Amino acid sequence: MTRRALLANTSVMVLHREVTMRAVRCLLALAVSLAALPALADDCVVDRAALLALSPDQFDQDLAGGWRPMAEKPGCQLAAADLIAAYRAQPKANGIGLLAWHEAQVRAELGQTPQAVALMKSTYKPAAQDRAGWNLYVDGSIAFLQQDRAALQQARDALARIDTPPGMTVVDGVLILNQNGTEQRIPWPPNLDVLEGLMRCFDRPYRDAYGMACRTPGG
Repeated sequence: MTRRALLANTSVMVLHREVTMRAVRCLLALAVSLAALPALADDCVVDRAALLALSPDQFDQDLAGGWRPMAEKPGCQLAAADLIAAYRAQPKANGIGLLAWHEAQVRAELGQTPQAVALMKSTYKPAAQDRAGWNLYVDGSIAFLQQDRAALQQARDALARIDTPPGMTVVDGVLILNQNGTEQRIPWPPNLDVLEGLMRCFDRPYRDAYGMACRTPGG
């Protein structure tokens, strides 16, 4: 082998070794990065098609089914929010504002404030249809997420002043309804305790401030 050929062969070997070492270093870095990521929780894997096929009431109101069990599992909140978004995209979900509201709440718990606020705003009702102060509840929730204590206080106070529905009876903050001989007792005004909890725990995350502990004086 000539000197020129020997040098060329040596250069190729050196280059090959450098490329190999770079590849090894990249693989090691990738392995470290992957190890640092949280593993996909097995509990987050669901029969997506079956859930999307549920009726709106089954998907949203069944405490043991639908999206709710997934949202309660650690590490599955984002998957739950995305599942609600996928369900809302279906024609059968049109006009069901609570689905958008619940997706907003899950995203608020995740710290996705802009997305949560946009979803909450989409649930505002026409004034003529808002007899229970829903829009004030939305105002107060958004104020909490945007850390506007004054706006939250204003929404809470306005909600506390809403009128009792005509012909209805409110006793000690409870609206008493009789339907087909069955008595129903509903806190009135609705969601006032939630806004008071958000005020009481203003400096805490949404998930905590929304919880029952914060709705209780001294919580």
